[in-house]
Amino acid sequence: MNVVSALAAVVLPPLLLALVALSVWKTARGLLTRQWRQPRWWVFPAVLLVVAGCVTWFIGMFSSGFDVRETCGERGFDYDEAHRPEPSQGFPLHYWCNAENDLVPAFVNPSLIAIAVALLGCSAGAAAAAVAGRKQREEQD
Repeated sequence: MNVVSALAAVVLPPLLLALVALSVWKTARGLLTRQWRQPRWWVFPAVLLVVAGCVTWFIGMFSSGFDVRETCGERGFDYDEAHRPEPSQGFPLHYWCNAENDLVPAFVNPSLIAIAVALLGCSAGAAAAAVAGRKQREEQD
């Protein structure tokens, strides 16, 4: 491991954790103080949604372990080669053991869709706040 990799492994996790903590704090504080009327506030919930989406996707992506056949056997499912996963499939996430049993938890795909819709909502909220702020400034002038 070179110096840059070691430094990244030591520094990045606390920085990411600090970013998430800051986003939680700013989101909660902004809700209480009505800062959601400003477009820049919408960045903080979007950061939380992106982190939640990444965690959810990783849970689904790595739910099969390194060997799908072995993981199916460990969980008590019969493995059918006809249902093996496609390697390039990113969404929806499925690692089928057979026609009935999937290794990916049931909450993963609906959660990813809900997070994507919420991110679109954050974008719409920021746009609406920007338009409302512009109209308010025009009325004051």
